[in-house]
Amino acid sequence: MGNSYAGQLKTTRFEEVLHNSIEASLRSNNLVPRPIFSQLYLEAEQQLSSLEAGNRADNEEEEEEEEDEGSESSSPPVSYQMKPPPEGCCTTDGFCQAGKDLRLVSISNDHIEVPSGFLLVGAKSPNLPDHLLVCAVDKRFLPDDNGRNALLGFSGNCVGCGKKGFCYFTEFSNHINLKLTTQPKKQKHLKYYLVRNAQGALTKGSLICWKGAEFRGRQSSSSTCSSTLFQLPESSGFSGSTSSEQLAAANPSAPAGTQQTAAAVDHVPSTAAFSSAVYNGKESPKQQLVKNNLSALTRPSVLGALTNSGPPKKRHKGWSPESPSSTETWNLQLNPQAPNRIKNDGGSLSSLPHSALVGPASSPMVGSGEPVSVPDNLLKICKAKPVIFKGHGNFPYLCGNINDVIVSPLLYTCYRNSQSLSRAYEQYGASTIQPISEEMQLLLTVYYLVQLASDQVPLIEDLEQIFMRSWRESHLSEIRQYQQAIPQAFPQVPSQIAPVTSAQLPWLAGLAASSCNDSVHIIECSYSLAEGLSEMFKLLIEGKLLKTNYVVIICASRNRAIDSCIVITGKYQARVLSESMLTPSDYQKEVNYQLVTGKVETLGSFFSTLCPEGDIDLLLEKFSQENQGHISSSVSASVNKPTALNGNGTTVCTSYQIERHQIRPFQLAVAQKLLSHICSIADSSTQNLDLGSFEKIDFLICVPPSEVTYQQTLFHLWHSGILLELGLEKEHLTKQRVEQYVMKLDAEAQIKFKVFLQNSMQNPHTLFVLIHDHAHWDLMSAMHSLYPQTELSTGLVDRLLNCREVKEAPNIVTLHVTSFPYALQTQHTHISPYNEIHWPSSYSNGVDLYHENKKYFGLSEFIESTLSGHSIPLLRYDSSFEAMVMALGKRFPRLHSAVIRTFVLIQHYSAAMMAVCGLSQMKNYTSVETLEITQNLINSSRQCPSGHGLMVVLRIPCTPLAAVAYERLYNVRERLALEDNFEIILGNPNSGITIGKHFVEQLKVWQKIEDVDWRPQTYLELEGLPCILIFSGMDPQGESLPRSLRYCDLRLINSSCLVRTTLEQELGLAAYFVSSEIHTEKAVVNDVLESDPEKLSSTDNEDEEIAMEGSTSEKRSPMKRERSRSHDSASSSLSSKASRKNLRSSLLRDTAKSPHQVLSSSAEETTNNYERQKQKVDKGAQTTISKHLPLITEQLDMKQNIKSTQISITSSSSSPFSSSSSSSAPTHNSFILQTSQCSMSKASKQPPIVFLPKLVYDIITSTDSSGLPKSSSLLPCHSVMWASSFRPLMSKMMTCTEQSLYYRQWTVPKPIHMDYNNRNEGRMDTFHPRRLLLSGPPQIGKTGAYLQFLSILSRMLIRLTEVDVYDEEEININIKEESDQYYHQPGDKWPDLETFKKMPFDYTIHDPKYEDASLICSKLQTVNSEDRSMSRRQEDMYTRRQTTRMRLSKYAAYNTYHHCEQCHQYMGFNPRYQLYESTLHAFAFSYSMLGEEIQLHFIIPKSKEHHFVFSQPGRQLESMRLPLVTDKSEDYIKSPTFTPTTGRHEHGLFNLYHAMDGASHLHVLVVKEYEMAIYKKYWPNHIMLVLPSIFNSAGVGAAHFLIKELSYHNLELERNRQEELGIKPQDIWPFIVISDDSCVMWNAVEIDCSGDRKSDYMWTERNVSLKQILQHIEATPNVTHYALIGMRKWSSKTNSAEIKEPFACCHVHDFIMLNVDLTQNVQYNQNRFTCDDVDFNLRAHSAGLLICRFNHFSVMKKQIAVGGQRSFHIKSKVSDTPVSISPAQYICAPDSKHTFLAAPAQLLLEKYLQFHSHRFFPLSLKNYSHPVLSVDCYLNLGPQIAVSYVSSRPHSLNISSSGLTFSGLLLYLCDSFVVASFLKKFHFLKGATLCVICQDRNSLRQTVVRLELEDEWQFRLRDEFQTANAKEDRPLFFLTGRHI
Repeated sequence: MGNSYAGQLKTTRFEEVLHNSIEASLRSNNLVPRPIFSQLYLEAEQQLSSLEAGNRADNEEEEEEEEDEGSESSSPPVSYQMKPPPEGCCTTDGFCQAGKDLRLVSISNDHIEVPSGFLLVGAKSPNLPDHLLVCAVDKRFLPDDNGRNALLGFSGNCVGCGKKGFCYFTEFSNHINLKLTTQPKKQKHLKYYLVRNAQGALTKGSLICWKGAEFRGRQSSSSTCSSTLFQLPESSGFSGSTSSEQLAAANPSAPAGTQQTAAAVDHVPSTAAFSSAVYNGKESPKQQLVKNNLSALTRPSVLGALTNSGPPKKRHKGWSPESPSSTETWNLQLNPQAPNRIKNDGGSLSSLPHSALVGPASSPMVGSGEPVSVPDNLLKICKAKPVIFKGHGNFPYLCGNINDVIVSPLLYTCYRNSQSLSRAYEQYGASTIQPISEEMQLLLTVYYLVQLASDQVPLIEDLEQIFMRSWRESHLSEIRQYQQAIPQAFPQVPSQIAPVTSAQLPWLAGLAASSCNDSVHIIECSYSLAEGLSEMFKLLIEGKLLKTNYVVIICASRNRAIDSCIVITGKYQARVLSESMLTPSDYQKEVNYQLVTGKVETLGSFFSTLCPEGDIDLLLEKFSQENQGHISSSVSASVNKPTALNGNGTTVCTSYQIERHQIRPFQLAVAQKLLSHICSIADSSTQNLDLGSFEKIDFLICVPPSEVTYQQTLFHLWHSGILLELGLEKEHLTKQRVEQYVMKLDAEAQIKFKVFLQNSMQNPHTLFVLIHDHAHWDLMSAMHSLYPQTELSTGLVDRLLNCREVKEAPNIVTLHVTSFPYALQTQHTHISPYNEIHWPSSYSNGVDLYHENKKYFGLSEFIESTLSGHSIPLLRYDSSFEAMVMALGKRFPRLHSAVIRTFVLIQHYSAAMMAVCGLSQMKNYTSVETLEITQNLINSSRQCPSGHGLMVVLRIPCTPLAAVAYERLYNVRERLALEDNFEIILGNPNSGITIGKHFVEQLKVWQKIEDVDWRPQTYLELEGLPCILIFSGMDPQGESLPRSLRYCDLRLINSSCLVRTTLEQELGLAAYFVSSEIHTEKAVVNDVLESDPEKLSSTDNEDEEIAMEGSTSEKRSPMKRERSRSHDSASSSLSSKASRKNLRSSLLRDTAKSPHQVLSSSAEETTNNYERQKQKVDKGAQTTISKHLPLITEQLDMKQNIKSTQISITSSSSSPFSSSSSSSAPTHNSFILQTSQCSMSKASKQPPIVFLPKLVYDIITSTDSSGLPKSSSLLPCHSVMWASSFRPLMSKMMTCTEQSLYYRQWTVPKPIHMDYNNRNEGRMDTFHPRRLLLSGPPQIGKTGAYLQFLSILSRMLIRLTEVDVYDEEEININIKEESDQYYHQPGDKWPDLETFKKMPFDYTIHDPKYEDASLICSKLQTVNSEDRSMSRRQEDMYTRRQTTRMRLSKYAAYNTYHHCEQCHQYMGFNPRYQLYESTLHAFAFSYSMLGEEIQLHFIIPKSKEHHFVFSQPGRQLESMRLPLVTDKSEDYIKSPTFTPTTGRHEHGLFNLYHAMDGASHLHVLVVKEYEMAIYKKYWPNHIMLVLPSIFNSAGVGAAHFLIKELSYHNLELERNRQEELGIKPQDIWPFIVISDDSCVMWNAVEIDCSGDRKSDYMWTERNVSLKQILQHIEATPNVTHYALIGMRKWSSKTNSAEIKEPFACCHVHDFIMLNVDLTQNVQYNQNRFTCDDVDFNLRAHSAGLLICRFNHFSVMKKQIAVGGQRSFHIKSKVSDTPVSISPAQYICAPDSKHTFLAAPAQLLLEKYLQFHSHRFFPLSLKNYSHPVLSVDCYLNLGPQIAVSYVSSRPHSLNISSSGLTFSGLLLYLCDSFVVASFLKKFHFLKGATLCVICQDRNSLRQTVVRLELEDEWQFRLRDEFQTANAKEDRPLFFLTGRHI
């Protein structure tokens, strides 16, 4: 085993390979081993190089290459088949076959005999990664310190059992149970020398230095093996990838055989390897020492399934950009003539496997080895500074003329990042998923460079994605296996793919580069990169790399892993890349330097030589002198004397309008989303925002330090009216006041911000909203600064908005608003993903969600316009401009491209202006695009009677360059006498807008402004002004542009800064709203243009080309044009020199096609205008226009009556303005369809046209396979970086939320970012709870949205402090007796008992909630016969009751949504008590009426246990403590309050803390058993009384019944308990309060009786605390004599008469004090659902008890839409489907097949009687003088029937029935007190009806017999009914009869 024929001849090599191949195929379960010849060819040079270089190759190295790299035995390592162990031997890991322990930890202290010449070494077992196995090995077979001189073979002993003489490592590895899956090799498994420490214990020593690890320069820590996250590489078989067929199926775009696998890697902790100090350009001695101890773990990496079936048939053709990791199927054979390969070592190449670890330990830019001299005059000769990207390995020193080269670590970083596996993939396991090898990285880089076009620049993002895709495809099967529950779905792939070795790498790279026409050049060197770099410099100087853009230098020498670097030599690419490395400040400095030092003058002199007519300035001078008089008069005429263009004398353009502030549906939707997020923060349990504690809103808007943005925000704020709405300002608003609310983030910001902070601290009940607009601007950390220190504003956002005061203030909410939120969406962001609000999309599944009258045009719409099938694209580039810039760039290599681009563009604009003014020869010195812009700009104001024109934005980021451009263009304009035609404005972010007086006057006229001193302060106010706006500043800062914007010239933006935010905010300038009916993207451009692209002119009348007003979609030509991919305007437009003759002939030639086509192929027009015109002309035109062009003109001439249209045929006039509006004689040269609509009006109906640099255009318009624009996958922002190269690709389908989560996972802030230090181990803590982020596209209306949000937030806060309370007049007032007798004086505080006893009881119900209830008659009354039933319909019962909105007072009761500091403890948030800490207590008492013992449960929180008495030993609940009647305390309420509730756990008003004014009180919630848990969750600190489960479906009567019975039972217990303490029973307080769960506030009337007469009084009603009212009532003299005490229902309509008598003896409802002692024998009816309080009042009164209502007190009841009575739903018992069941179906005949209902019988009865009682009592209907007699109960028979109540109890108080004749008798569950004689006292009408209701049919018959009813009443069998219940639900039975 282990002999490699390293030194023998090639024939032997052949035998060896043949032998290996046969052996591999025998061992392999794969039928197709790798072809022998390819092994020979690919590895043959290895032997030669080792011989020629004189290097002794160790045989072990060859062995390792064979199997570890797959470079010799070419197929991947196959599964190793071990011999089965002998019978009965030990197979335990860590033990030898004799069963002896070999683990170092076990035997480190044992004495081990080591024969002389042997050493103890540690072996690694794949199954015991944390252990070393001790072995004794002959040191002759181990390497020396240099990794050399180890003998082949093996000799070793087992230290466990002592067995000696193992001569093969295979045999030895079997003996020590290594259980390997690959062929055993000593190099892989013998890892460490073992040495004795000072204590004599055996410990791990240094690494065994196989193969000279000191040359590796690889980072591998000697301490990682025992603590690695991954299994060690050697421990696992080579990871299986998928076969090429499977991969091809999984990825259709990748051809078969092109997938890659990668190598496993140890998880390397970050040691000092990357950050070590550098001494004099070399590594520190300490670091070199570290490196000498590093071992390089070698694992193979793979290119793909290499199919080597024969000699190459053809050269590599490159790959498709769609699948960067794919190549064509490779036929790899030796190709000695590979053209781009340079062999510095005489044709030999030594190969070495490399480790796939992270990278060299040295700093990436530190040189090593021999220095390389950079030649002098390199820049002069090459015309560009080469950019050297350091790749793998060591990089040599550069010396000499180093200023002429740029060295960058970018690629090195990319390679390093691509090696570190992301945490996201660790879940897939460690052993199988490995990173890409270095060889593979370099090869993929070469492939990428090969497929770049000559005008493309390499992007690191592209390369990272290629690595990512390659890695994912190579591991598709493993990833899927880990994701699948059933691994059989993806069976283990038998064959594996061979790796790329460093020997093959230069050859494969050369082969890849062979097809690219020398644009990529491969230099291969043997010893170091220094050779290759020297060679490259030599070739550059010799001019042999003129066609080469990229030079790849590879050093794959024998002694170490590959070194590589890539040199960018292409002039264009080198320039772009070198400029992209400048920071913004360096960029400005460089440009400034070139301007100041006069380096740009060479450009100017060069331009002068271009113009054959001489210097442009001389031409201008000459022109201005010649034409001075003529031009000025023509211009003034055209500007100041508007001409009527439509022939009807109109001289004023009516299309001008500046849009004022208005809220669009989108903005309202976003404002509501913001509000809901604020509410969700408030509703969360974190207590981070207590909305209930705020009374008003205040705010501060922070904007970037741009004067225009600042004024623009003030403008929006002023016109929104928000300051008046929030009550922050009074009516007379001044600008100074508005400025208090907007803060410019400049040097003065801190003063304003300090005031804001002070206000927030002084006003804790005001919610302050801090709005950070344009929030992506300046996210610098306050600690760092990229910019020069002079800029004070840098880091200001961090200093102000992230200060401790803002973070901790509970009343400050921060809202970041931005169009580009990416920098705020990192791993360290302050903003929770739940607090992000994204602008909604307008469409969902094709449905328009928000009906807007405008369509937004943003980035995606602009990109869409460039797709084929669309009209003229909105995004364009200017190829002639780019060509000139590129040519000048080569000529002036030292000038920054921004300077060159700016000067070229200024030249173009100058020439274009001159050309338009008549110097036609200057057309040759400008581009078609610039000419088009200039022509439309100059002509625009002349096409409008009022002089409205277009705006052109010329974006020049660099301020000094912008100043130069302004000066030059201003000068040219003056010379051409165009100063009154259009304005040139220099837009500097730090200053306001300056425009000429003439134009200010024009704007004032248009905008009807009277103010003499008015000046425009925002760009929006420049609406309609013809102007060039030179927009400067490194970044736009939120400035909005007017709708007259027509062209956005971005040709000068810094195209080297390829960052998503930068690109998108530049394009955001052009974002625009157009009328929604205009379908721009569908405008048609004709077919004819495709065949002859030179025919479409975009020079003269671009405005007419995309005229789209009106809805023309249905009239369009059906012919769609397939637009070519290039949107270079020059290629698809008519050159300004194109002859008119050609145009005419083309028109004539194409007229035969179709009239549609002819009309749309006009040289100066596009389809829509003309087609609409043609449609109006008439259908007949289609037949006549076929042969000749003159016919067309005739047709058009005949139709001059077309409204608002003028057809003018212009000739090439010599006028200085070749304006399309000058109508000259019709000729056949060209024709124009001209509308008289002004240019500005047309511009506002179409999005602007945007010109981009070619580089940016390509990035914006190219998309990935999912359709995502390439720009979206760029680095999101300068101040962040990718967390890992191994990140998934973004997808077009991602929503904004998904994009946010993507960036939050995959980006981290750089140290300069303000969020950099926002890190916490508990991730959630890093989010600030009161911080929100609103993101939406630029210019879409975010300012309006957040101002609207402030408005609705303010309204909501007011709404939060308001409630809807019932506000209804008392009913049945007219029935009330108007007596002159008043029993009490209006000012009496308490009733006098004796006087009160004299007061008659008022039977009539006055509570408005009983408007639908039956009237109670007490004597013969004349009731107005109006139909009382008409007052309200059934379904209106709860929805239509009259309410009013009331502001909550400080004494209100609250629901669970209220949080404030004071009631935290009350609500159970007291730290002394654990939340939910309460105990459950059973409480039983017997009640005879129910015939059984009642068991109730109390849930008592620990904090409330003092209200109860418990038995001492067992803590059993004994009673609830009651005070004494004589007790008096200001801070104590004596009466326990019980609140029955259902379905209102959130909305019930149970927080009585404020209502009780903090007084101590006992409050018990009475809940049903099934609702106990939910109530306990919401009200953890409240006492609960849980009703028995039998009452789960009961009504409020059951709750009242049990409350009263429990309270009486408790009173007895307390009397007994306190009697033992010597207290009399009658001294125990007998009252309880029964309150509804909707009582919100209480009021008291204050009487002022200071008038002259006693009867005169004044009264006012005010809100008071419940404590005050209860204490007042409890203090009533002789209070225990009253059975029931209540108060009025509040109404705003209360009149003096109602409160003149301060006390009333009448019904009380809703909030009552009940004397449980006096009412012992009067029970609530536990079966009742409705009117149980009326029923109880009547029975209490009939029992002779006093019921007192305090008229001076009133209760307000809140309207609560959920729970309460509404929680009872009557539905069918049979079907689950909700079917509405009418009350008529609630009863049925007994034994019928009627559908039974799932509802209590009592509820069905009450509901039936309420709506259908007239069926039982027909005589009673509206017969109020003859009521129905109701015995012992009150049931609601509906408003149309009156009832009289009588009690059958002896000695009860009843109405006088003499003189009353009843129309019916109702006997409801009558007891034994009702007897026949009692009924015979009453008189009934003839035909009156009787209704007897009993529990069952049997008792029904018994009742009829017992009461002798058949004597006076006639019954029929069919008059028996029952409620519609099943038998098990115990229905109620009725019997009806007629009076005889």
